[in-house]
Amino acid sequence: MAIDYDRIMAIRNPGSVHSYGDRETMLYALGIGLGQDPMDRAELPFTYEKGLRVIPTQATVVAWNNMPMGAAGLNYLMVLHGEQRLTVHKPLPPAGELVATGGVVGCYDKGKEKGAVVLTETVLSDRATGEKLVTLGSTTFARGDGGFGGPTGGGPAPHVLPTRAPDRIISYRIAPNAALIYRLSGDRNPLHSDPDVAAAAGFRQPILHGLCSYGHACRAVVETMCDWDPTRIAGFDVRFSSPVYPGETFETQMWQDGNVVSFRCRIVERDIIVLNNGKATLRS
Repeated sequence: MAIDYDRIMAIRNPGSVHSYGDRETMLYALGIGLGQDPMDRAELPFTYEKGLRVIPTQATVVAWNNMPMGAAGLNYLMVLHGEQRLTVHKPLPPAGELVATGGVVGCYDKGKEKGAVVLTETVLSDRATGEKLVTLGSTTFARGDGGFGGPTGGGPAPHVLPTRAPDRIISYRIAPNAALIYRLSGDRNPLHSDPDVAAAAGFRQPILHGLCSYGHACRAVVETMCDWDPTRIAGFDVRFSSPVYPGETFETQMWQDGNVVSFRCRIVERDIIVLNNGKATLRS
């Protein structure tokens, strides 16, 4: 079924309610690799209810699957999550009840052979106060859905990385069971857990969720550039460029220019960039 432009542009979430507690906050932190050393006092506040802190990218899972995209007419076998954007208006609390609103904000026809680009936006607000907390933006590359006759523009231009050597580099080993832990935060796509499904999709083993890689990158910036203060993150944008396998070494390269940290992430064993054009905006 081809994309119906008017129909896809009319997709809206008028206000779904989502709640989470300290259990979900700690589980998210474990899913992006925090807490592997029980004696690391810098990481403990993200995995222990005493003074619990929140990694900002948790906003991508607290209202998981809130967008009613079933009517989009996309060929989901050919869909890729291309980009993720995050703007923090006020840091997420360790537990809360949120209202998610939003919808499709753009759909572009790149041609029959190139596919389509779909942009969505979700705003998370505190249910009790109505205060806006986080705005999430996502770009989906629908590789099998081009040629539907829609506008021919595109999404936001990717952030340009500096050409000098990185100012800081940090590496983590992705835990072999990382995808199995992370999927408990919402995304239970069997591509990330079932070896047979992964093999049918052309992968040697289940791959890591793209948003789990995104969380690992945010963890790297919070540790390296924010001295473990997650409330300094005001924005966190990235382009996904290649899948990650659990068990690999995930290297984040960073450049700081004022309140902007540019970054990209590389898998050491395969020497391949998996997240690119990253831009973290910091509060003073």
